[in-house]
Formats: sequence, C-alpha cells, structure tokens
Amino acid sequence: MTKITKEEFISSLKEMTLLEIKELVDAMKEEFGVDPTAVAVAAAPTSDNANEEPSTLTVVLTSAGANKIQVIKIVRELTGLGLKEAKDMVDAGGNIKENIKVEEANEIKAKLEEAGATVELK
Repeated sequence: MTKITKEEFISSLKEMTLLEIKELVDAMKEEFGVDPTAVAVAAAPTSDNANEEPSTLTVVLTSAGANKIQVIKIVRELTGLGLKEAKDMVDAGGNIKENIKVEEANEIKAKLEEAGATVELK
C-alpha cells in the first residue's frame, strides 16, 4: 500500500461532500478509537487580528427564488447530493458549502444568483 502525502489527503477532502467527510470521521473513530475532531479543535489556529478579512466563507442559501428547479440542479452539482436531499436543502435554505475559499464562495454565489436564488456569504 502506497503512502499518500498530506497534500494529497487534503486535496481529496476538498472534493468530498460534508456527508462523506462525516462518514470518514466516524470510520476513523471506529478504526483508531480516537475522535479526530477533538484533535482538530485543539490544533485550530487562533487569529490575533480580528480586523482581518476571512480567508474562508460559508455560502448560505436564503431563498430559492422563482426558478427553484435550476437552483436544485446547481445545489446537486455543488454538493453531490441526491435529488431529494438537494430539494430538501433548497426548500429549507441554509448552508450550501462551508469553510471554502473566498474566490470559490463568490463563484458559487454568482452561479446561484444567476439562477434566481438569494444567497449570503458569511
């Protein structure tokens, strides 16, 4: 078995959906008997400057607008969710993608707004 680098692992995490990452964390808990989220929280860097612009954002869907079908298609494309899950997410609103780079967040916001949705970046 070949060893993967830290960069390869992080790159593959970026391509996963939140559900897939949760399943990975659960599998790590079962395999190694440790909670990797506790380690991640302990190792999280702190910011000394509160006035800095954030390097990551969360894309929040506030309204699907009149063209809900197009918004559902975009949400499915972005998240990898099934049709029902994407529809439920669009109906309820909320976080579409969390902790992503500012550029990617702006692209997603533009794509969703073009389809008629109302989106916030937090």
